[in-house]
Amino acid sequence: MEQSKEILWVGTAYEDLRDFPAASRRDAGFQLSKVQAGLDPDDWKPFDDAGAGIREIRVRDPGGTFRVMYVAKFEEAVYVLHCFQKKAQSTSKHDKDITSARYRAVVRMRKAKP
Repeated sequence: MEQSKEILWVGTAYEDLRDFPAASRRDAGFQLSKVQAGLDPDDWKPFDDAGAGIREIRVRDPGGTFRVMYVAKFEEAVYVLHCFQKKAQSTSKHDKDITSARYRAVVRMRKAKP
């Protein structure tokens, strides 16, 4: 098994995850621990609309449908870009824009490192 990667939270992603209902928050945390270990989450899909290598973890429970957008393709860390409750069948432009902007910020930050 791969060595566990660090999780780095971008923007308000951590605070947003903490706003999930307890059961959804636990499930999202468990799924992120699988990603840290180099495994796939139980329910995910690619989300390349916002940037290459972005994936979304899908969390469903009676309290609603939630998403955790992350990118794990970089060797140093898993970057959690955005966490939100999904309220419609398709992802809103607002949530796509946040995910995309945070992805671009991660790419810029990585390029700026010596």
